[in-house]
Amino acid sequence: MKMLAALIALILLTGARDPILVPEVSQPRVEVRQGFTGTELLLFGAILNPDGTRAGRDYDIVVVLKGPTRSIVLREKQRVAGMWLNAASAEFRSAPSFYAVASSRPVAKVVDDKTAAIYELGLQWLQLSPIGAYDQAKQDRFAAGLVEMMARQGFYKEDPLGVSVRDQVLYQARIALPSSVQTGTYTAETFAITHGRVVASATARVEVRKIGFERLVAQFADREGFFYGLLAVAVSVGMGALAGRLFALL
Repeated sequence: MKMLAALIALILLTGARDPILVPEVSQPRVEVRQGFTGTELLLFGAILNPDGTRAGRDYDIVVVLKGPTRSIVLREKQRVAGMWLNAASAEFRSAPSFYAVASSRPVAKVVDDKTAAIYELGLQWLQLSPIGAYDQAKQDRFAAGLVEMMARQGFYKEDPLGVSVRDQVLYQARIALPSSVQTGTYTAETFAITHGRVVASATARVEVRKIGFERLVAQFADREGFFYGLLAVAVSVGMGALAGRLFALL
């Protein structure tokens, strides 16, 4: 009887239903036009039971907004004979063009390092996928340099108290996109965590695209790179010649 009672208790405990997340984004489409100075996204949603009722438990929420990945070559400069020259370099295959993480508590207090690495919950856990054979020390040095550079430019950021949770039902986070944000599809992934375990996740998407004259220029540059380069050189030469004539007349 004791064994049966213990088995029933175990079934009841493990049979507890995990919650579901219903995520939303204030701007599912961001339009980049002339004079664009950046924008702020509101990522919000609800934590519910599978039947749609209130979850009624304490959950930590972590929101990760990630931009399109791209290949990046990072070069290290060294001073040689009084001049700064390119020395060692490293290439990363899948560095996100934008990465921001916001959480209801510091991530280190919510999950262990292994879980944080699996879900990439934090700048130190980004999977940058270096190309080529590097020793670990060099790889870590270049990865840290890339993260620092992107953070300085406003493309990588962390906010350990950036998510507010109300009545364990509604959550929200605000993440700013800089003016020079890359176009493409952004993924906003939300994680519900309890007792160090990710029990639910959901993904919303944000489309960032150029419109108007900027869109035409971007399309021309992508499709006709050679002629775009020639045109850029011609415009530069023309502007220089015009400036020279104006100064000569003064």
